[in-house]
Amino acid sequence: MNKPVKTPPLAAYDPHYDPLVSEGPGRNRDYAPTYWTATCGPLPEDDGPISRDTDVDVAIVGSGFTGLASAVFLAREHGIKAAVLEANRVAWGCSTRNGGQGQNAAGRLTRSQWIERWGRDVALKLHAEISDGFETFEELIRQSPIDSEPQRGGHLYIAHRQRNFEKIAAEAKVLSEVFGEPTKVISADELRRDYVNEAEAVGATLEPRGTGVHPAKLAFGYQQMARDLGATVHPGSPVIEIEHRGGAFYLRTPGGTVKARAVGIATGAYTAPGLTPLLRGRCMPILSNSIVTRPLTPAELEATGFKTKLVLTDTRTLRYYYRLLPDNRIQIGSRSSITGADADAPKHLQLLIDGLHRKFPALQGIEIDYSWWGWVDVSHDMMPRIFQPDPAQKLVYALGYGGNGVSYSAQAGRRMAQMIAGQRFKGQDLPIFTSPLPTHSFSPFRRIGQRMLYRWYHFRDEAA
Repeated sequence: MNKPVKTPPLAAYDPHYDPLVSEGPGRNRDYAPTYWTATCGPLPEDDGPISRDTDVDVAIVGSGFTGLASAVFLAREHGIKAAVLEANRVAWGCSTRNGGQGQNAAGRLTRSQWIERWGRDVALKLHAEISDGFETFEELIRQSPIDSEPQRGGHLYIAHRQRNFEKIAAEAKVLSEVFGEPTKVISADELRRDYVNEAEAVGATLEPRGTGVHPAKLAFGYQQMARDLGATVHPGSPVIEIEHRGGAFYLRTPGGTVKARAVGIATGAYTAPGLTPLLRGRCMPILSNSIVTRPLTPAELEATGFKTKLVLTDTRTLRYYYRLLPDNRIQIGSRSSITGADADAPKHLQLLIDGLHRKFPALQGIEIDYSWWGWVDVSHDMMPRIFQPDPAQKLVYALGYGGNGVSYSAQAGRRMAQMIAGQRFKGQDLPIFTSPLPTHSFSPFRRIGQRMLYRWYHFRDEAA
């Protein structure tokens, strides 16, 4: 194992970073002030920044769940030791800023929408792929040398309006009868008696596969596994440019150029605009905010009726995702600002606090110990891609999870490793592997549309 190189001093966290207008995510920036990075314990060793020209078999750009999982599988299943390149600190982006909710999902579409878009046969094969991905996620949790505090048992999808309850009940029938995923419909009374006393809830459905994790601990577990298998992990090494010539890729970083025979891109919403023209305009970065309360007292636990630590989401289009953490704090998150420049405006924090109070009136005035935000990579057709743009070049990207990447990123990393290694796998003919992330003809004006859509979604979500 290479001796770690001393990393240069940390640059300050930039709360206004915006993937659409910033030149890049920076170099060696500190973590966002999340609950996860504050409570993850000592960080595992890394291999320091790239400090000279280097020759490797595979370079992975991005050290989040996908990139680190890919490095694990490249080494474990194919005997390939990758070099993981990270602009800032390890797992600096999505992987330490999410809500830690692993669901049996990828992208934003329901199973019924899969059937509508691709037909029943493709939808069944896609379900098998996503479900296999959930098992890959659980496998890595079990194998990780760092305990990521898994909270297993399923996913509660809580309806905040009667019309939404009817929709998710219908979807539960499709999940159970078509896809063999036994999904239970739960009345409001049963929900309050057995799970949680949420004031807004009119009912819920319980999907059998769902696991909450401490995402920073999970990411750092992936990091340690990858390095134990011979991969190297290089923070403070932003890739400024990727050039292909003479059958090899040349990845230019501030400390030196990395020559690689294959490249995996796993940068999520933090993809620098100039990284490669292959990805320009193919994802829409969306901000998501999160807060964590102080630990609840026994009286507050009683008042909120929390008898579960399952992962929870509600049925708003601008959905809330939330759960009771192992130390009895509540984490809750949702969409917020449109731009990075406005990300720290107090109104976005207040939106989450108001949502918490609507759901749990007994928590009016509870102290908020942590508040942060991060960017989510949303594809224009609401589904992820693990794709090799040119069959003659070993460059693969895995992006576009749309906020459902905690679990499927493990499988995406495995699939990316298989593609890089030239190995076929079951389901490789699915559209998430055979088509690129779509572009959008109005990409330069997406935020104008996003602002209008948010207003419409809010109106529709809150209408009686």
